[in-house]
Amino acid sequence: MKRLVLSLALTALLLAALACTITLPSSVAESPPVAPSGPPSVPTLSAVMAPATIDGLSEAAGDLVALYQRIDPGVVAIITFATVDGAQDVRMPVGQGTGFVIDTQGHIVTNQHVVAGAEEIEVDFPSGLRARAEVLGTDLDSDLAVLKVDVSADQLVALPLGDSDQVQVGERVIAIGNPFGLSGSMTSGIVSAIGRTLDSERAAPGGQPFSSGDIIQTDAAINPGNSGGPLLNLRGEVIGVNRAIRTESFTVSGDAASSGVGFAIPINIIKRVVPSLIETGRYDYPYLGISSLSQDTLNLNTLERINLPPDTVGIYVTCVTPGGPADKAGLRGAGACNENGLRAGGDLIVAIDGRPLATFNDLISYLVSSTQVGQTIVVTVNREGERVDLTLTVGTRP
Repeated sequence: MKRLVLSLALTALLLAALACTITLPSSVAESPPVAPSGPPSVPTLSAVMAPATIDGLSEAAGDLVALYQRIDPGVVAIITFATVDGAQDVRMPVGQGTGFVIDTQGHIVTNQHVVAGAEEIEVDFPSGLRARAEVLGTDLDSDLAVLKVDVSADQLVALPLGDSDQVQVGERVIAIGNPFGLSGSMTSGIVSAIGRTLDSERAAPGGQPFSSGDIIQTDAAINPGNSGGPLLNLRGEVIGVNRAIRTESFTVSGDAASSGVGFAIPINIIKRVVPSLIETGRYDYPYLGISSLSQDTLNLNTLERINLPPDTVGIYVTCVTPGGPADKAGLRGAGACNENGLRAGGDLIVAIDGRPLATFNDLISYLVSSTQVGQTIVVTVNREGERVDLTLTVGTRP
């Protein structure tokens, strides 16, 4: 069974209600980045967070004791409260997760699903300080939330952010969080894969969930309560935010348990999304308005049914949302978006702005990291044996 690493609920019922499905396409080697054209880039976290460095740590030495001592003060426990039936309108603790400090202004990053439905939020620091927090903004697509606490700057240890584009399979990583409410727990492992895809917490117009791309897979132990905590490299830099696990193991209370397959939102997405959440409370994702075959369904039988050769590489367009950016640009889907079954005749997207694409995750990754709403891009497709370039204006996810 596949499910999110949900915040540690105080009842098994609340945890079970938050389960969801994860879709995993194969990862591919990244191509050199292409500089985006169009509107100015979105703000970066450097504009909203104070400089933070970790001295005395080398990747080669891997001094985990020193790393923990320096990082743990910036990792917080998040407790959510809500009114429970029969509690006489008294707010009770209903869930627990993890977050981490990103600046000395009191901004804390966590998962959206950690704070979803909370009527009150408490942030507990390793120093023993407790503070109430407000939600500045949430993003269902990346499953991110930004909280704000009103505490003095000397109580805030901001964690340095790394570059998830530099993350490599086999790299050693650690996670710090509050699994099952055990605050300040540290686990270690490696990066198992990059370029995974998870379902968004938000549905597209056709009812299927949007996709979140560039997800980091790790075998560092992640369990309920780790949600929203940092995944770090051995330099002490945050390279991801722990979000989900894939598991078939459960505790006696019904909680999902780590099976060595965990997933983290890459830090470069956080660098884009968080400043917008702080400034406006939301983030607008680039949008094309297409659906495609998932990588795990693109087998020989499928390729034969849609009249494509066995060495096909690209994103097969199963449908195009009427009136969306792709529709206006002239992309062709294999059928209507509400149809069942699989048909031939859809475009095969092979590149955007000259950058080759092999999987749907490549497409999502490029859109999120290299394009913005309103930007004009060139989509290259194979159509009936011919290569066709189409000019498209990127829209906003509805």
